[in-house]
Amino acid sequence: MSGGVPYYAEGLGNPPMVDETSLDLAVIGNCACSAFIDKKAKIVWSCLPRLDGDPIFCSLLKGSNESSNDIGFFGISLANYQKSEQSYLRNSSIVSTKLYDSEGGCVEVKDFFPRFESSGREYRPNMIVRILTPIAGRPRAAIKLRPTFGYGWGTPEKTRGSNHVRYLLSNMTVRLTTNAPISYIVDEVLFEIDEPVYLILMPDESLKNSIQELATSYLDKTLNYWNKWTRNLAIPFEWQAEVIRSAIAIKMSNFEETGAIVAAMTTSIPHSSKSSGSSNEDLRYCWVRDSYWIVQALNKIGASTISEGYIKYLSNVVSSFHSSKSVTKISSVYGLSLETRLHERDLHRLPGYHGMGPVRLGNRDSEIPHNDVYGAALLTLTRIFFDQRLFVQGSDALWHRLEALGEECAAIYNKPDFTTRQKTGDTGAATVHTYSAAMCWAGCDRLAKIAARLNNKERAQYWSDKCKAMKEEITKRAWNADLKSFVASFDSTEVNYTLLGLPEIGFVAAKSEEFLSTLAHFEKTQVQNGHVTIKPNVALNSATFRYIKILNEIGRTEDARRLFEGMLKLRNSSGLISETYDLETNQLWGNFPMNIAMVGLIDCAIALSKPWSEAF
Repeated sequence: MSGGVPYYAEGLGNPPMVDETSLDLAVIGNCACSAFIDKKAKIVWSCLPRLDGDPIFCSLLKGSNESSNDIGFFGISLANYQKSEQSYLRNSSIVSTKLYDSEGGCVEVKDFFPRFESSGREYRPNMIVRILTPIAGRPRAAIKLRPTFGYGWGTPEKTRGSNHVRYLLSNMTVRLTTNAPISYIVDEVLFEIDEPVYLILMPDESLKNSIQELATSYLDKTLNYWNKWTRNLAIPFEWQAEVIRSAIAIKMSNFEETGAIVAAMTTSIPHSSKSSGSSNEDLRYCWVRDSYWIVQALNKIGASTISEGYIKYLSNVVSSFHSSKSVTKISSVYGLSLETRLHERDLHRLPGYHGMGPVRLGNRDSEIPHNDVYGAALLTLTRIFFDQRLFVQGSDALWHRLEALGEECAAIYNKPDFTTRQKTGDTGAATVHTYSAAMCWAGCDRLAKIAARLNNKERAQYWSDKCKAMKEEITKRAWNADLKSFVASFDSTEVNYTLLGLPEIGFVAAKSEEFLSTLAHFEKTQVQNGHVTIKPNVALNSATFRYIKILNEIGRTEDARRLFEGMLKLRNSSGLISETYDLETNQLWGNFPMNIAMVGLIDCAIALSKPWSEAF
């Protein structure tokens, strides 16, 4: 891999092994945990017992050559391997990988996390099920199960039984139950796959049913669950498969127990081949600033259950801010269980993606002020007062909590906050950012609308007056007359992708003279080959989707469709997209799959598709 100084060269880690990893991965999950599978049916990343847990498989950030001392993966090594074919079972999160050898043999590997309703509850166990089925010839394969713990530090002890192998990790014990000979598993012996082989990896518990019965019934129930879930989605006429795959990916990123939705399921994948690890972040947490955009997209496709769970999660965030004297600010990022102490630290045990460390755990965004989060929370929770489908409806108690957020918005909208990191150790400049100010305005604007909904004319007028004063100052200080453009921060000359969000939150009309002039300036400085860039040759995929949506809104529909079709081609072979795109190497980079990018894909597809009424 070209570009950058490998992290291990600094003496802070071991050299990576031969590394063929890429982001051409399929993802399986069940709204509790997930796993990434490469083209050869190797599980290269999986965190247990939660999406933010210690990865028991970590070769995505470690590299792998499957030597005797290599750890951190769950592989199916086919003798005389020639090629593979990988796809999802239709409208599901179940992955099928067909491995072909050079002698005409073929074995199919089906991978999934069980997910279905059982005894009136959602069943989503920490269980990976792998089913190997011979398709042609006499294929031989070796099963290589090598979990780890401590972010790649430890090799677990193992014990064996008649039909299982137990692996003693630092915080849990996992058990592989199988109908394959245990000696073949322990010694990683090549053997013929002449009948279905079932592999069930789970916490150390005995199975109550036969392994064949459990694996096949769980496969059927999980497939039925996902098929039923996708049938209830509201999808556009065009790009149906793309929207469904994006919706499933977002759902798999939902930690259903609490309602949180992680930004991505990985940590520390750099923004490009030349980032040298400077952009590495752990995104396995929940960002408040993304909440409005995610809930909007989920609502558009009718995924109301996920949306409601996420709104409840955010309501708990607001409740803590309103009720606790010790909580004086809303953090920009929270853990899956509302954790606020996400102290960021480097883990030197793993060399990183293609050796481009450091690998990071935690995220310092939790300690850095981002003023836009108050407006984002208000915009998201406004739905409770207007959406009759939601089980929880707006109340006086919630209204008072939201007004407290509004007062905070009015107090800080013209105060400095920080941008995201641009390099290691950098929090960006503390300045008054236009987007943060506009989001504060939008929060107060929604309070005026809620008050009107509640027939509270006094409070509606109060918040309308606040909005008017705020907008006047923001417009005055964020508008650069020389450039004829809104700028990224007050009294500056810079523009960036955050300005693309101003029309959607209602701060300015997309077809207004001011925004059209801003867009023209933005395109000259921030758009490269149809991609919105955050640095030369590095495109931010979510921002590009937002740009496409804006083009459609202002009537440049042909340009929007052309760019959208181009973005769809950037997705990997499983239909997933990451945080960034390297325009120099034409590769996906950044954490993966990136939820806000999948949201952008859904938004664009809905906006650009011809209506169903005109489809036939």
